[in-house]
Amino acid sequence: MKKIITFLLFILALQFAFAQNFQGEATYKTSRKVDIQLDSTQMSSDQHTLMLEMLKKQFQKTYILNFNKETSIYKEDEPLESPQPAGVEIMMINTGGSDVLFKNLKENRYTNQHESFSKLFLIQDSLEKLDWEMTGETKFIGDYECYKATMKREVEVVQSGISINGDKDLRPDENKEPEMKEITVTAWYAPSIPVNNGPENYHGLPGLILEVNDGTTTMICSKIVLNPDKKIKIEEPTKGKKVTQEEYDKIMEKKMKEMEERMRSSWSDDGGQNVEIRIGG
Repeated sequence: MKKIITFLLFILALQFAFAQNFQGEATYKTSRKVDIQLDSTQMSSDQHTLMLEMLKKQFQKTYILNFNKETSIYKEDEPLESPQPAGVEIMMINTGGSDVLFKNLKENRYTNQHESFSKLFLIQDSLEKLDWEMTGETKFIGDYECYKATMKREVEVVQSGISINGDKDLRPDENKEPEMKEITVTAWYAPSIPVNNGPENYHGLPGLILEVNDGTTTMICSKIVLNPDKKIKIEEPTKGKKVTQEEYDKIMEKKMKEMEERMRSSWSDDGGQNVEIRIGG
């Protein structure tokens, strides 16, 4: 009996050590559906072609998720400058994206180090509770059998559009309540990778999330390395102005309005083309 108890304690110790040391790196490719009709009457043919290519590449990015059982770091892998048509100044609105996103699943919180308008912010808040519904459907992503889960979410409707030298006002009416719509988020997770984590702020499923689609944006895992020879360092970012998510959103709303006003006031004095692009969800 004593030998059995000793053996069981040994197995438990091994499992605990594995759980403590378990880590990995997942690479995600992202893409976004952009539904904008471009009027080329105010652009040359080359500018029109390059504009379409720029919009396509703007949302084709690669992100790396380094994770262990409790924490993770999610950031873009070697971001590249998007091509810009000659003689055209472009202001992208609502492109999103995070510089460094740290999640602590055990403490149910996140820290997002993000640079906006040449200022570094440290957005710290609680992770949102995600009400996933299991469907029982399965499929393989690479070598991993994945299970499907969905959830409903309310998001603000943002109309897509392009304004050339201010020919259209893309700003929402401040006197109206924002229009909301319900979307379905679909995730595929791999129970064989025992972490309840995923790309961006997605989490809360019994396995690593390898694919997410919200109807507009798709994120899919293209490579996974588990327990690499070189130990992964996951360190929470500390530099930047500390704000909550709500405080940051208010700051950005104010800054965006100021930028739009400055841009519009300069259009009449600028000889080139100025293109404002608003991407809706």
